[in-house]
Parts: sequence; structure tokens; C-alpha cells
Amino acid sequence: MADKNSKGDDTSVEPLGIDKQPTESKGKAKLTAQVMQNPQVLAALQERLDSVAHTPSSYIETLPKAVKRRINALKHLQVKCAHIEAKFYEEVHELEWKYAALYQPYFEKRRDITTGNVEPTDTECEWHSDKEEEEELAEEMKKKAAIDEKKEESEQDANLKGIPDFWGTIFRNVDMLCELVEEHDEPILKHLQDVRVKFSDPNEPMSFTLEFHFEPNDYFTNSVLTKTYKMKCEPDETEPFSFEGPEIVDFVGCTIDWKKGKNVTVKTIKKKQKHKGRGTVRTITKQVPNDSFFNFFNPVKVSGHGEAEMDEDSEFNLATDFEIGHFFRERIVPRAVLYFTGEAIDDDEDYEVEEGEEGEEEDDDEEEEGDEDDDAEIDPKKESNQPAECKQQ
Repeated sequence: MADKNSKGDDTSVEPLGIDKQPTESKGKAKLTAQVMQNPQVLAALQERLDSVAHTPSSYIETLPKAVKRRINALKHLQVKCAHIEAKFYEEVHELEWKYAALYQPYFEKRRDITTGNVEPTDTECEWHSDKEEEEELAEEMKKKAAIDEKKEESEQDANLKGIPDFWGTIFRNVDMLCELVEEHDEPILKHLQDVRVKFSDPNEPMSFTLEFHFEPNDYFTNSVLTKTYKMKCEPDETEPFSFEGPEIVDFVGCTIDWKKGKNVTVKTIKKKQKHKGRGTVRTITKQVPNDSFFNFFNPVKVSGHGEAEMDEDSEFNLATDFEIGHFFRERIVPRAVLYFTGEAIDDDEDYEVEEGEEGEEEDDDEEEEGDEDDDAEIDPKKESNQPAECKQQ
């Protein structure tokens, strides 16, 4: 009976297995045929094949051995060029160091004027503007303005010295710095008198230091806060072709000697703890990091080889730190008065608008091409989440 049943089972199952395979094959073949008839799929496959077929590496592999040898010789020449480029940047740094000494007397006088230590002469205060509306100002309006100005000087500005909150205004005007400054930082920045850049001597390892000079205040005892950017200016032995000039390899901040209860880089929080056994509750206080511009002087730690082991947020902060230091060095310190008045910011925005207009045109072209293929869904939440601008105060 078992043999018969098993034989019966074989006869009932076997035809199903035989019929199923051709059915699946036919289904797959039909699906493949339908997909291959789709012009978008064919175009994507062709593009993929073209990209694989025309990669530089695939072309190099097809070259004769003698040609590959000559390419290696060119690479040796390229490494030598990289070392010459490094020497060029070293000499540029020496020139920056040399001319920094020539700029310094003018920067010192700028500090003396803004802090009120020196009152500029009438001749030094004359400035001929190119604005047409000022040139066309009626004589009677000038006289009226002069009278009003004298009244204001006599009544309100008799004791006013220098240019109040000079550097604090610059911080508020520059978006990059405004984002770093918290409300509790502003009273401290009112005591900032000068920002300077010092370049390392030609015979020393390449670096530059930002110096923030403060008048005596109620927050810390330091008169100068410093941030040093150490730089590397030589091709990497393992990746010489990646050399693109000096790169920041480390940061060195400074210790801020905060007065008691004035450290704005930390905040005190209270937490309640419940004892597991007795069930009693106690309140403890704990200090945790607090957002502040003065965290700028306590940078992310970088390893001795110039490579930091950190997460994406830390890497972003590191890149931002370098960008801020570079901006102070190249733009803010040399042109401080123009960032105070906003003229330098207007110039920067003009360049950004021009670049943005070109980018918008390219984006429009891409969108038109995309509309032919598919209609993208629009997420209104994403469109509404625009970054907030820094408030000008």
C-alpha cells in the first residue's frame, strides 16, 4: 500500500513540477521583454555602459607597456612640481609675515581711535564720498545738519570717546560670527578692543595666531585670548598628488581664567536623584557645556599626525573652525572698518548673488529636463524649513 501511494503521489506531483518551470520562465521572459522595451531603462543602461567603458583607468589599462612606463615618468615630474608649489607657498607666507609688520602701525592707530585713546585730526576725518546724493545735498541742509550736529555733541556726546562697540558690531554684521555669539556673550564682547593676526617667523613651522585683546572686565583676568592655527605645507609622501597648498593640521587655543561665577561656556543644572533602597530624593547640581563664542578658544583636539578621530559633527565643527580663522585673517582684520559699516558685507553679497543667479539658471535647466521624465513630489515641510538669518542689532 505504501508503494502504491508513493507511486500515486509521484504521478500527481510530477506533472505540476513539469508545468511550473515553463510557466515561471515564460513570466520572467515576458517581464524582461517589457522592461527592455522601456526607452528610459535602455537609456540608463547605455549610460552605465558608456561610463564603464570610458573611465580613465580602463583606458590606461589598454595602453602598451612602453606608454605606461612614460606615464610613470610624468608622475615623477608631477611630484617634483608639487614640491616646487610647496616652496612657493612657503615664500608667500614669508611675504605675509614681512608685510604684516608694515600694516601693524596702521592697525595700532585704528585700535587707538576706536578705543578713544587718540582723537583723529580734522584732516584725518575728512572723507570725500562718491555718492551723488551727498554731492547734490543743498547748502542749507548742510548748515542745518551742522547746527544739529553741534547740539547733539554738546548735549549727548560730550563724554563719548572712540567708536563704541566697534568689534561687537562687526560680529553682529558678519553672519558667520553672528551664529557663534550668544546673548550672554555680547556684554563680554563690548570689552574687546582689538583683533590681530601674527604670522610665524620664516624659520619656524608655518602657522598663524589670532589675538583678541580685551580691556579689564568683570568676566576673566586674561588681557589677550589666542588661537593658533598650525599648518602643513608639503606634499604627503603617500598621496603627493592631493597637495593643494597649506592645510590646517592642528589648533591650539588658550585657557580662559574666568572669574568666579562668570564662565559662560558652562551652565549649572539641577537634577533630582532617588535612592533605590530608602526611596529618599536628593537634588544635585551639575555643570554641563553651554553654547558660547568663547568655546572658540577650546577647539576640537587633533591627533599628532594631523588626522582627527571624530564623528561627522566634529568634522563639520573642525572645518567651520578653520573657515572662521581664515576669514579673520584674510578679511576681517585687514578691512575691519568696512565690516563695521557694512560696505564689505555688501560687496560680498554682490558676488554671492551673481554666483547664485548662474546656479539658478542651471537648476532651471535641470528641472525642465526632469519634468519630461517624471513629476517630482513637493514636500511643503522641506520648503518651509529655511535657515534663520542672524538679526542685525
